[in-house]
This record gives sequence, C-alpha cells and structure tokens, in this order.
Amino acid sequence: MHKLQIDIVSDIACPWCAIGYARLEQAMKQLGPDYAFTVQWRAFELNPYHSGEGEPILPALARKYGRSEHEMRAAQSNIMTIAKDLGVNFEKLQERLTANTFDAHRLVKWAGEQGQQTAMKQALFEAYFGKALNVSDRDVLLGCVETLGLDVEQAGKVLDSDQFADAVREDEETYQKAGVSSVPAFIINRKYLISGAQDPEVLVKAMQDISAEAPN
Repeated sequence: MHKLQIDIVSDIACPWCAIGYARLEQAMKQLGPDYAFTVQWRAFELNPYHSGEGEPILPALARKYGRSEHEMRAAQSNIMTIAKDLGVNFEKLQERLTANTFDAHRLVKWAGEQGQQTAMKQALFEAYFGKALNVSDRDVLLGCVETLGLDVEQAGKVLDSDQFADAVREDEETYQKAGVSSVPAFIINRKYLISGAQDPEVLVKAMQDISAEAPN
C-alpha cells in the first residue's frame, strides 16, 4: 500500500483551485486501491486586504493583470468550459464579486475537525463560482454549513469569535515561507511540490514517481 499525504494550498476565491482538486480526484481514482491518500486543505488568500463591498470580478481582474475586460471575459469563459467538462459548477463565475475569504478559511478548519473539510471547501466553491454568492457574508457561510448537515449554531459561534484565526494565519505564513506564491499548490508527503492545476495524467505520474522513492 502506497500512502500519500497531500496538502493542498488554495484559496476559495481561486477557480483553478476548484479545477485542480477535481483533476486530483480523477488522478486518485486512476491510481486505485493500492494507494491511500490523506488530504489536508491549507489556507492561502489571494486578496487578504479586501474589505467593504465587493467589486465586479471582470474589471477587478483586468486591473490586477493589466489586461482588458474583454480579454478577462474570454479567459473566464475558457475556465468555465474546463470546469463544465469536470462536472464542476462555474455557471456564475463571471458574475461574482471580489470577496475576503478569511472567515471561509476558518470554517474549513472547523469542518475539518468533523471530517468534512473537503466537503466544506467544495460547498464554498459552489457558492462562489456556481451561484456568485458573497463568501465573506455570514449568512452565506452558514448556508454552506447547513447544506452539509453540520451544526449551524456551532458554526455561527465560530464566526462570531476568533476561533481558527491563528490556524489560518499559520498556514499562510508557513507556505509563504516555503515559497508558495500562487495556488493551487499540492505538497506531497510534506516534501514534493506540484504547482498549478495539472492534468490528471501529470498528477498520476508524479505520485507514482514519489511513491517509488518513498518507503511505505
């Protein structure tokens, strides 16, 4: 049995992170029963200083990357096509607003204590990219909790406190120091870095190579 620990450094606001995980799922399925995976989501904020009202995503991206809104719309359309082929809901990708994701990351940590970390992450992706909901809004976050059947009252107490704030900041500091500057980043067995939303075939080959080197 090959055992692989996969730490996924990602942000809820990153569409390639949702695509990257969908591709990772395909890769893990292809590798089959001889492989055992432990997946941990690690926090990263693309826009950590965001506050106040959100801005429409296309002009925000155009300004960030120094490109036209037309170019960004074309790029986003391409991302939507890729997501659709993977069965990931990106229907409202171009209608979303910019948002702060710190509280969402705290809820992912909280859900992780109940074995629902990946499910929470996917619910947040669905809310933001599929429905263009504000993932910094308390009610939206609690709606994601409710869809998973988790304790909404307990989640509200987490959001009303500073619980898991240190854990989120620790992730961000750790992986920034490790040189992670873009997401998604997949760190295998706390040693090997795979950057970007690679195709399943690339991930399969990388994990096979890593397994061949690592004692199990």
